[in-house]
Amino acid sequence: MGDTSVKKVESRHSPRGEMGQKYLASGVRLSMRMWEDEPPGEPAPALPRDYETVGFVLKGRAELHLEGQVLVLNPGDSWLVPRGARHTYRILETFTAVEATSPSAAVHGRDEGTRTQAQA
Repeated sequence: MGDTSVKKVESRHSPRGEMGQKYLASGVRLSMRMWEDEPPGEPAPALPRDYETVGFVLKGRAELHLEGQVLVLNPGDSWLVPRGARHTYRILETFTAVEATSPSAAVHGRDEGTRTQAQA
């Protein structure tokens, strides 16, 4: 039988990463994080990441710059960034989104050091 652990994370007690992301529930192969009320700003340089990301916009607007493409993200939109794809985000309006990463972005320093996710 596999792992039968149950986890609940109250976001008001969640740890934050150095880029401002709020870490939510995580498992062995998957983790969630939230970018909450990120202010508008210019994007950081596009970089690849060692995980796949799917996200969902709760409020605000942003541009996802992904391998030469620009996608406008609006409330209710979801997106995918493949593992290893060069990307960055430009926040257009105060932005809140939830992302899931696989493998977990929070493990082995995959998520720290450079600003490339929603806050970037």
